[in-house]
Amino acid sequence: MIITPLFNRNLLRFGIPALLFITLILFVKSPYFQLDSTALTLGITLDLLVTIPIIYFLLIRKTTIPKTTIVPMMILGLIIGIFVLPETNHQYLNAFKTWFLPIIEISVATFVIVKVRKAILFHKSQKDTSLDFFTTLKKTCAEILPKPVVVPFATEISVFYYGFIYWKRRKLAKNEFSYHKESGSVALFFVLIMLIAIEITPIHHLLAKWNVVVAWILTILSIYSGFQVFGFAKSLMKRPIKVTKDSVLLRYGIMQEATIPLSEIKEIKLSKKSFTKEDNITRFALLGELESHNVIIEVCNGQTLHGLFGIKKQFTKLALHVDKDIAFKTFVDAALNIQKETLS
Repeated sequence: MIITPLFNRNLLRFGIPALLFITLILFVKSPYFQLDSTALTLGITLDLLVTIPIIYFLLIRKTTIPKTTIVPMMILGLIIGIFVLPETNHQYLNAFKTWFLPIIEISVATFVIVKVRKAILFHKSQKDTSLDFFTTLKKTCAEILPKPVVVPFATEISVFYYGFIYWKRRKLAKNEFSYHKESGSVALFFVLIMLIAIEITPIHHLLAKWNVVVAWILTILSIYSGFQVFGFAKSLMKRPIKVTKDSVLLRYGIMQEATIPLSEIKEIKLSKKSFTKEDNITRFALLGELESHNVIIEVCNGQTLHGLFGIKKQFTKLALHVDKDIAFKTFVDAALNIQKETLS
């Protein structure tokens, strides 16, 4: 097996802090710490909360790894300290939790909010309406947040942006195609919102007889879910499918998206026929069979469908709905012909 240089560098960046943590744990468990634990506690605590995070920062400062990951490194040091140090030696850990950790968390949250706000203002200032907010936000978040939380965080922000901030009518360019007008998707989402609204009150009163706290928690979650569904529904109108000179950008609001290079398209056909699992066709729709399709795209090699909160799925055939399906197929076929002529 060939170990790549990137793997070696990441092993160094994360391996050195891990080795230092392990060394401190072994030292605390050793007789040397027990001989003078009171005097050594401050040094051990500073190493866990300050020294190792600073070393980690120096290791990643010239990389694409977000600098905000130093905070999880501090929290990891805090957790290790709580479990490793005797409870009688927690005075410095408790002081850090009480006074410094909240300040750090507020600072990071403020930094993220400022960055996200700049992304929103930048997007709103652009006259080019084809600029995609969700894509811009993901790029911004990737610079300041750990990779696993980028898409979930961007999705949550986008739900409220598309649902309650972005009301301007979206004008389609020649290479953009809507998919929400005739598929019934928006209607289905609003039916779902109505069902949530109708069920909130009776379920709340029923649960309140058993436990008031649980009743309010579920009610708040239901209201929040309604807001999310509303944001999802509106994003369908604001993120059209787009055909570029190199690829087809498929979007289903902020819930699903896929980028298919034109060179990977084997066949694109118009079809409304139902299909079974044996056909190995993936639906480009959140509500599955409840939503219609009129286009099937087959690719040469497996492509990735990005779903809600970063969930990924491979596909070779994709069924989707496009309002102007004939115009869409014609446009893609023309783009394919242009690409072939350019390459030949």
